Amino acid sequence: MTQDIETLRNALREFAEARDWKQFHSPKNLAMALSVEAAELLEHFQWLTDEQSRSLSSKKHEQVSDEIADVFIYVLQLADKLSVDPVAAAWRKMKKNGEKYPVDLAKGQSTKYTDLPSPRPGDRKP
Repeated sequence: MTQDIETLRNALREFAEARDWKQFHSPKNLAMALSVEAAELLEHFQWLTDEQSRSLSSKKHEQVSDEIADVFIYVLQLADKLSVDPVAAAWRKMKKNGEKYPVDLAKGQSTKYTDLPSPRPGDRKP
């Protein structure tokens, strides 16, 4: 885990402990809170066009930044509770995604990996 993430994880632990919130931080509750915060982030983009979503006002940008922080905080707390190194997990997932979405088959496409053409029959499994 990088120093910055580890430092933040420790600060989040201390923050929760000082408020006696650890009792509420079960994996289930943290996952639910993460979902709520992700929905709050999404709400800022609801009904915007693609172009509008790329050019947020400074006020909206700050609000979105706060929601991204909330999502990130809950991801870190959930990872901590489940003893998952989020950086290592992200690298592993990128490797898996690279195998599911090889550049020569997926470049410029939004097709799900199960629907990409296979170079050989049976290569892709649902």
